[in-house]
Amino acid sequence: MPLYDFRCDAGHLAEAHYALAAVPPCVDCRVCGEPARRLLAAPHLGRSGSSAYRLIEQTSRSAHEPAVVRSTGPGSGSPARYTADPRHRALPRP
Repeated sequence: MPLYDFRCDAGHLAEAHYALAAVPPCVDCRVCGEPARRLLAAPHLGRSGSSAYRLIEQTSRSAHEPAVVRSTGPGSGSPARYTADPRHRALPRP
């Protein structure tokens, strides 16, 4: 459900969850009890735990907190040793 902002005449802010079809024009202020009118703003839609949001959070975090590489990738072991022995040039190559 979306989260809506309300403000009373005294300036107290309140947030409340309502269904899109059931948003009242005003609610009672939790601080002073006066009517608080809904602010004209876009509703704050809740962040879900979907994989798209996780991906967005991971990429934004990696921009300023890059992951530490602990080892090289698979198949990138030590390079083949080069030999200067001329007899090795005559050997068949794979």
